[in-house]
Amino acid sequence: MTDTDVPKHSVHTLVFRSLKRTHDMFLSDYNNPIEIDEKSLELKRNIKAKDDYGLVLDMPKEDRQRKTKQTNDEIPMNPETQRENQESFEEIDNEPEPRPAPVFPSSRPTEQKSDSKALSLFASNQTAMAHRRNTISMPKPQWHAPWKLYRVISGHMGWVRCIDIDPSNEWFVTGGSDRIIKIWDLASGNLKLSLTGHVSTVRGVCVSNRHPYLFSCGEDKQVKCWDLECNKVIRHYHGHLSACYALALHPSLDILVSAGRDNVARMWDMRTKVQIHSLEGHTNTVATVKCQDIDPQIITGSHDSTIRCWDIIAGKTMCTLTNHKKSVRAITLHPKLMSMASASPDNIKEWKLPNAEFIQNLSGHNAVLNALASNSDNVLVSAADNGSMYMWDWMTGYNFQKIQTIPQPGSIDSETGIFSLAFDHSGSRLLTGEADKTIKIYKEDETATEETHPINWKPDLLKRKRF
Repeated sequence: MTDTDVPKHSVHTLVFRSLKRTHDMFLSDYNNPIEIDEKSLELKRNIKAKDDYGLVLDMPKEDRQRKTKQTNDEIPMNPETQRENQESFEEIDNEPEPRPAPVFPSSRPTEQKSDSKALSLFASNQTAMAHRRNTISMPKPQWHAPWKLYRVISGHMGWVRCIDIDPSNEWFVTGGSDRIIKIWDLASGNLKLSLTGHVSTVRGVCVSNRHPYLFSCGEDKQVKCWDLECNKVIRHYHGHLSACYALALHPSLDILVSAGRDNVARMWDMRTKVQIHSLEGHTNTVATVKCQDIDPQIITGSHDSTIRCWDIIAGKTMCTLTNHKKSVRAITLHPKLMSMASASPDNIKEWKLPNAEFIQNLSGHNAVLNALASNSDNVLVSAADNGSMYMWDWMTGYNFQKIQTIPQPGSIDSETGIFSLAFDHSGSRLLTGEADKTIKIYKEDETATEETHPINWKPDLLKRKRF
């Protein structure tokens, strides 16, 4: 046979014929209905009845009588039906006790009759049990006093981008786009000191709780260590290839972690200035970094919409959280609970540590979220680019207050963004760094009570707590 004798068909024709052959081959199987095994079906019903209502038949006599009376009072029955129910329960009461656990073979109609009576007996209680389960899974939120503006501090000549509190709770430090680091008295709000040295916006400040050191980083790619006893720079940490956006100190080790626009978080030996690890894995700017004593000891959030937990010994990723759909700009750790929260324009999400298990979404703050903060009273605060600040109950995700910041005189309305948040160590004062070049301090309303500011809360059937 030559090539001219072979009929030539298009690819579409060949594929269509192959599909038709496959369809014809399995057509007989499709048309055959599945046979129902009556014996298996009956066995399934009996097992389910025993599992759901087996305990009913072992109830004490007085409990059965009380339940029967309650059911008869609630559900009116005609005399004939009531007589049948009474006879069935007399049969059960006359059986000797103790007796073996009931079984449900298909050949014993007496016990099947008892099952049907037990089913009608406890039907009225299912609504109450379901209500109790929902109540347990949806706890009422804790009452929190509303927060109000207490003080406005001016002094910076540019946006206030970062805030940190002294471990002694006596002063706090801020950094801004005016390239100056300022130290303020927390009680009075007076300026104590200004530190100059950065040549671009200061994006991160961190006060050590174990040394008289202040660390700072900025868009000039520099990471600096300041000695607060002589108020000057004593160390530089060189290595970032672009702007440095975030800074964190390990609580118990001499380790400094910085992260920025070069998609890398870098671990430094605080004293020797040696880079311990270059934590690579993010594919976009690393916007926030946090350190803690327990695993995971380093947590980073990035504009690539992921959160990574790092092993500081191996310098590798322990897990990657991909639940967010947009950039993660802020992370906060709860001071007492083994949990954390992350902020993204799509949602605020809570996670249970150390395995970073998802807990719940906090929805409603529809803006570009720049900062998160939490205190030991289970108050979570989120701040956004449009000047809105939402207060949440950490345990239930209930939004109990919304605050809209007001730009100061001399600022335009668009300068209402909030870039940083920090609670003082007592958790009673909230500090914000804003785009109108001010630092605002908020405190709880001491005159508020649960009667004057009640909780307007309704259970959310879609939420199930996992704490």
